[in-house]
Amino acid sequence: MARIYLLLAWTWLRASAQYPIPLVMMTLGSFVLNGLDVAAIWIIFEHTGSLGGFGLAEVMFLYGTAGMSFALADMLFGNVDRLSQHIRAGTFDAMLIRPVSAFVQMATDRFGVHRFGRLAQAAVVLGIALPRLDPPWSRLWMVPLMIGCGLVIFVSIFTIGGALQFLLTDAPEVSNAFTYGGSTLTQYPLTVYGGDLVRAVTFIVPLAFVNWQPALYVLGRDDPFGLPYGLRFAAPAAALALALAAALAWRTGIRRYRSTGS
Repeated sequence: MARIYLLLAWTWLRASAQYPIPLVMMTLGSFVLNGLDVAAIWIIFEHTGSLGGFGLAEVMFLYGTAGMSFALADMLFGNVDRLSQHIRAGTFDAMLIRPVSAFVQMATDRFGVHRFGRLAQAAVVLGIALPRLDPPWSRLWMVPLMIGCGLVIFVSIFTIGGALQFLLTDAPEVSNAFTYGGSTLTQYPLTVYGGDLVRAVTFIVPLAFVNWQPALYVLGRDDPFGLPYGLRFAAPAAALALALAAALAWRTGIRRYRSTGS
């Protein structure tokens, strides 16, 4: 499956490389556009010493980890969120009769290198924040783990959003609230939100495990909401549970899919 994914992605990359100047411009544009989020955070700290009780370097750490997780998910599997476009055009039917997983075909459709711009920007921010925080080496193992778990969580949300499009034509708008909206939410300390929202993104839609709970461990901070200490290590379990739910939703959607006839 991984080999097929890489072959299809490479095919689209070779096709997009035929137009190098637009490709470079789109990549740089993505880098700069996402950099505006960092500029907004910087402006906030020009007027205050902390945000929700967290300093600039700590917020940049949250931004960088959440940004990398989301950028990887969007780059590798974000196209699944555009399933309804293929259903309406009738091109999804063609994917179903090919000897390749429809999910892999959806994920690699029009795969473009310009998406590396968002990933590079988040990596730069994280690379600047970590030395400023100087966390103990004994806690740094959590950083790649939280990025990986965040990747799985965002991919699962993309997949569930895609599965909903088998039933709802406006499902992309609903799923965007949890994917792109979730990315924005996790860029900031959850202390800037209400307690009810924090409990919702911890126990219902586990966005708190993208970076918030693991980050408390890396930063050596107490949980401002008094939640159990063990939740800081629960990101793999949360990611696995959501991934299983996403796989079930996708399989159910495929089985109930009826061609548009177009």
